Amino acid sequence: MSLNDTPTAERVQIGFFGLRNAGKSSLVNRITEQEVSLVSEVKGTTTDPVKKSMELLPLGPVTLIDTPGFDDEGSLGDMRVRRTREVIAVCDLAVLVTEHESYNADEKELERLILEREIPCIRVRTKTDLKDAREQLSEERDPEVLTEKRDPEGLPEERNPEDLPLLVSSKDGTGIRELKERMAHIMQSRGKKHRFVADLIRPGDMVVLVIPIDSSAPRGRLILPQQMAIRDILDAGALSLVTGVEELPQALKGLTKPPALVITDSQAFGRVAKLLPEEIPLTSFSILMARYKGFLKQAVAGADVLDRLPDKARILISEGCTHHRQCEDIGTVKLPKWIREYTGIEPEFTFTGGHAFPEQIRTYDLIIHCGACMLTDREVQNRMERAEREGVPFTNYGTAIARMHHILDRSLRPLAGLLEEE
Repeated sequence: MSLNDTPTAERVQIGFFGLRNAGKSSLVNRITEQEVSLVSEVKGTTTDPVKKSMELLPLGPVTLIDTPGFDDEGSLGDMRVRRTREVIAVCDLAVLVTEHESYNADEKELERLILEREIPCIRVRTKTDLKDAREQLSEERDPEVLTEKRDPEGLPEERNPEDLPLLVSSKDGTGIRELKERMAHIMQSRGKKHRFVADLIRPGDMVVLVIPIDSSAPRGRLILPQQMAIRDILDAGALSLVTGVEELPQALKGLTKPPALVITDSQAFGRVAKLLPEEIPLTSFSILMARYKGFLKQAVAGADVLDRLPDKARILISEGCTHHRQCEDIGTVKLPKWIREYTGIEPEFTFTGGHAFPEQIRTYDLIIHCGACMLTDREVQNRMERAEREGVPFTNYGTAIARMHHILDRSLRPLAGLLEEE
């Protein structure tokens, strides 16, 4: 899949972190071979995260994110540091940039935040083309000096002399190729655990995709999970048949044998289940996306909470994308309606979209998230993990809708073996 074909959420997100004037922007510019970020000797030149997409071979499409200095000062500086923390929460790989062998307090805090989230980290020392830096390096990397610095005030405890920062120069190109290769190697070794649907089917299988076309459907195109399913079915050497809800019976009659799997949009779950014989496997794009993003078990457990919500329940409904709300909008209209009908109570609903997600979530009784196709794996997993830490049940649209239509067990059946492996 090329860069132009790859959605932002499917690109590896690589964040560059460090203090002001550590050389982050120059490094990003050198890697991309473009003037992506402004560079000057004035501290705090980068005032907001700057993103650049590129092909990093042999890994493929990535997004590089240049961040403000973590030691920025003042009220505006605090806002910039907060934006840097937000990037840490969504990146797949961190490049920690420093001018010195030992870390100061801000750099140690940066490293702690990165390691705390179990983000793979490459430590880089910049400006090694400068004379003073070369002399300092010669002294600091002397074996006797390294032995003396094996303490918390010198090298961080997580490192050892064999794991010293990679030496690079944005000016003369020293270490840039090695840095690119190391980034690609680390991320290739941490590939996705599951395919979207290809590991559930065999070559030659027929998969029927049920896609409702109503006022909330995007005009002239398919949404991302539908595109992903079609591509994955092709990659598996299987066949796909795309149909609307009302046309499903006719589509099934035209087949010589029952389909191996039917995948439906979540909002049509109830109608499709009634039209489809029980023996034909059925699931939804949203349930497949929850497995693909790595939180299906949590989504299933969270959906159970719909049966025991308190009378004045507070429910957060969160979407990863932003769009104009329509009269048939699933998040703000259909989902609340189904919840009221299923539970018999009148909950208090809060709605968020895009990258917005509340800082305080402890007061919610349930979080219902979209399929998160427009968010990176790291971002949606961070949201789910935050909910777990705060003791707030977390589910997604498709899982909750299947529960409320009494077909969750059926919709999980095609994934049963793989679900238990997670």
